[in-house]
Amino acid sequence: MPEITCLELRIEGSAVDEHSFLKLAESQHTLGTSIETDYDSNVESHIAWFPLSDQFNLEEQRARLAAGSLLLGAKPEQVKITLLGDDWETAWQKYWKAMPVGERLWVRPSFCEPPSGNRIDIVLDPGMAFGTGTHPTTYLCLEAIERYSLQHVPSSVLDMGAGSGLLAITAGKMGASDIHAIDYDPVSVEASRVNAAINHVQLTSTLGDTPPARTFELVIANILAGPLLGMAEPLASCVEKELILSGLLKSQVALNIRTYEALGLKHLRTCTMGDWACVTFACGAQKGFEDDE
Repeated sequence: MPEITCLELRIEGSAVDEHSFLKLAESQHTLGTSIETDYDSNVESHIAWFPLSDQFNLEEQRARLAAGSLLLGAKPEQVKITLLGDDWETAWQKYWKAMPVGERLWVRPSFCEPPSGNRIDIVLDPGMAFGTGTHPTTYLCLEAIERYSLQHVPSSVLDMGAGSGLLAITAGKMGASDIHAIDYDPVSVEASRVNAAINHVQLTSTLGDTPPARTFELVIANILAGPLLGMAEPLASCVEKELILSGLLKSQVALNIRTYEALGLKHLRTCTMGDWACVTFACGAQKGFEDDE
């Protein structure tokens, strides 16, 4: 993978709420966001990564991120801004350990041991790409993929905004075929290919930011509320049976439901974890479900 240098903004979880942090990150053109818990100190942090700006020099960019953090109410000692260079690809390893998901899944970094039981082993080495399964939105997506696949193995899958490829690979490990992973970041496209090979899953990883002009039995999009609304029409057109949307705060769920139902999909289920939500839709008339907490 190419060398990429960026700025990392890290704010203690107790200092700001997730919605405000996400708005700050989006306003500064974030590459991605995450919530991580330091396993040594048990301190939770909001994290966002930013490309080096062509408009501002490094110190000006640092100052803008620091000022935005303080305006959110964080104290200077609760904010850390770090320039990430060659060590970026291993920086995430401190915060990630193997974990069970749902009834059958086991997601782990490549440096951890496989499960001892009969769980499905999913090995990930994300490097620069985002998506380790630890963020609530990713975790909820994994549960939704497992829930669907245990009822019916999908014959085709689209993972829109695939990042590390975790969601597409999980569908493949559950038996799915004809799997397509799309991301606008070349690093993510390569990460999906590498991780698919590690897991012996066949998929097509493509560079792009627009849903393809074809349909898939299962469509997954774990992005952010803004892009999900922006691509709603072409994304809804891709769905043969079920759509899983995540990357949403609870406060953003209602608008997404209205938008996608207006395009002919039916809301089936909303599952939440903390402030985050995952929303499932069906194509055509199917019985809905109660929301899950």
